[in-house]
Amino acid sequence: MRSVTYSMGVSLDGYIVGPDGGFAWTEPDEEIFRSWIDRTREVGVHLLGRRLYETMLYWETADQDPSLDDSKLEWAALWTRLPKVVFSTTLSAVEGNARLASGGLAEEIERLRAEPGEGDIAIGGATLAAEAAALGLIDEYRTLVHPVLVGGGIPYFPRHERRVDLELVETRTFGSQVVYLRHRVTRQAHSRNAAASHDPPDSLSGARGQDRRRTRNGT
Repeated sequence: MRSVTYSMGVSLDGYIVGPDGGFAWTEPDEEIFRSWIDRTREVGVHLLGRRLYETMLYWETADQDPSLDDSKLEWAALWTRLPKVVFSTTLSAVEGNARLASGGLAEEIERLRAEPGEGDIAIGGATLAAEAAALGLIDEYRTLVHPVLVGGGIPYFPRHERRVDLELVETRTFGSQVVYLRHRVTRQAHSRNAAASHDPPDSLSGARGQDRRRTRNGT
């Protein structure tokens, strides 16, 4: 079954955009950009919110920009071919190899997982990712951690009061000191922990056992 992934560049203190709205510190060098291209090849469909969709529209015609180097032209070709689903309540039409979502996020992901085909279901944008995380739909969190503290802004991790257990399955340190981390959600462990949270502490269980024994013994 296809995995749902959420990938972004993030500051060490957990933000994808700084308090001033800037994110220039996430600008990739050639090594990171090549890695990003390789990971994009593993994507089968990309889910976007309106703002990210509009930001990425440039790449639909970027092959006409004579200033782009070969790597960026390669990325543009990948992005143009990649199927996309846009979630918006204001857009009536989208361009390129994209379509507007016909249902809610959970419904769309369920439909995509059931369809034949390969490649990850990638989620782009903090708002859409927060909704997916709250619904427990994200299978992997992939971060490019940049050596910078920005002090505030838009967080990478959604703010919801729910524990999620993760397993580190891949890591890579680039020459620029940026660190790539790929974490997989361990749903079985999370389910066990959730069930255990309803069990009484050992000391309380022991006390209850003693009470039952006293009752049986008539004490």
